[in-house]
Amino acid sequence: MARLRSVLRSLRIWSVVVVLLSRLWWDGRRWTYLSAASDEAIERRQRRLARWLLHELLGLGSAFIKLGQLLSARPDLLPAPWVEQLAQLQDRVPSFPFPQAEALLEAELGPRRSEIMRIEPRPLGSASLAQVHRATLHSGRDVVLKLQRPGLEKLFRLDLQVMEQVAAVLQRHPNWGRGRDWVAMARECRRVLLRELDFRLEAEHAARFRQQFLDDPDVRIPAVIWELTTRRVLCLDYVPGTKITDREALLQRGIDPVAVAEKGAASYLQQLVLYGFFHADPHPGNLAVADDGALIYYDFGMMGQIPPRLRSRFGSMVTAAAARDAGGLVEELQAAGVISTTIDAGPVRRLVRVMLDDALTPPFPSNVLDRLSGDLYALVYGQPFQLPVDLIFVMRALSTFEGVGRALDPGFSLVAIAKPKLLPLMTASGNGPNELINELGRQVGALGTRAVTLPRRLDSSLERLEQGDLQLQIRLGESDRQFRRMATAQHAIGQSVLLGCLALAAALLGASSRPVWAVAPLVAGVPVGLSWLKLQLRLQRDQRLEQLPGQQR
Repeated sequence: MARLRSVLRSLRIWSVVVVLLSRLWWDGRRWTYLSAASDEAIERRQRRLARWLLHELLGLGSAFIKLGQLLSARPDLLPAPWVEQLAQLQDRVPSFPFPQAEALLEAELGPRRSEIMRIEPRPLGSASLAQVHRATLHSGRDVVLKLQRPGLEKLFRLDLQVMEQVAAVLQRHPNWGRGRDWVAMARECRRVLLRELDFRLEAEHAARFRQQFLDDPDVRIPAVIWELTTRRVLCLDYVPGTKITDREALLQRGIDPVAVAEKGAASYLQQLVLYGFFHADPHPGNLAVADDGALIYYDFGMMGQIPPRLRSRFGSMVTAAAARDAGGLVEELQAAGVISTTIDAGPVRRLVRVMLDDALTPPFPSNVLDRLSGDLYALVYGQPFQLPVDLIFVMRALSTFEGVGRALDPGFSLVAIAKPKLLPLMTASGNGPNELINELGRQVGALGTRAVTLPRRLDSSLERLEQGDLQLQIRLGESDRQFRRMATAQHAIGQSVLLGCLALAAALLGASSRPVWAVAPLVAGVPVGLSWLKLQLRLQRDQRLEQLPGQQR
């Protein structure tokens, strides 16, 4: 019976894979679009497919929900609509029976089970990996017990084995496997997901995170009860609070939602700048507010860590960003290993310049981080960028928290709050005024170096110009549109002439002694007619775009 269940499970997974690959193939054929295969039409199909994939991953269960969350941190592999959808994965599944929870506690804790005086049978929450029960110890201490679902590790290993088989198939594909090591990514996913089944690792995350805010009265993190924590059981202090997005309940308790939003923003800046260890999943279910207004964090399964190499250059990056020096910021990102030094930095500098203008120009838009994330995903998809996964988690965590902040305060802007707080935080982290002075000295030195090398660079450019090796790039967006429209119109005229000839041939054959032959030119005219119709729709669309105010000269 177990063998049969494994086979059926494998068939279920492979059926989703086959449908996904079939839809990808279909969406990649331009002739499958009724009208022109415009960027808008392609993006609509991608969003539709991403929503379908999100639903299927939820149906496949724990391992694939976690896989989707990991893939949402790879915008270099997946298109932006997929990343946005997968980032929304929040698993909510029915709880397992309380007798199974009791049996798990007996098996995991052994004699220490007697320290628990009472457990509430109804769980506080339930997800694909575990469910949480409130309990009371004989010492009178109120705790919560996070209990892993029975049989989960066996199911995980089966699903991960099938994932590796799928990765091997993708790797052999001539298009999907080019430039990507799917097998290595599947192995890395296996390592990460199996580690997440060990709740002792989450306990270490919780203890480290709590240590960071131990002296901060505005932030509260539950303490770990280590003697009641095992591989499949996590025991934490019970820290009750009001859901952070319940604005009315906060106001009834005399808590200012605007102040809560500012406390959350300050705590996140501390996590990123001071400690480099941050909560990577700050959705409303993992945040609450205590009766005294302190911010409470829950669930430490998804934590992020900023690479030391990136943290060491954070002061220089802030300085370059504050000065709106797009070129300097790109150089710092390359030095930190965020962006490859082998790529053309021109497009990156242009995008960074636009991003800096959007982020640093008052009034600060409330959704600036969402827009910046979208620009970043569009930039790295399919390009040889080396964005650390944790940097994507930073962007996603900040975007998620900005949404929470807007629920508390409609005028909330994380960027506006961050600007006056960054300098004190940089001072506390060792990146203060001395670092700024040192950075100024480095910039003066760089300026001197460029001044010294300027004659040589001019001489080299003149020599290339004399030899005919100097390339000049000119962008004529309006002319390009006109040329494309002229080419489309010319193509449509050719199709019209061909349709007229086929119609004339059909008329002549219909009047001949063998009128049945008139069917041949009519059949040949069907694809020509469809192509002519698509060209007409494209011309009408281009004409409408030219009439929009943003397209007028």
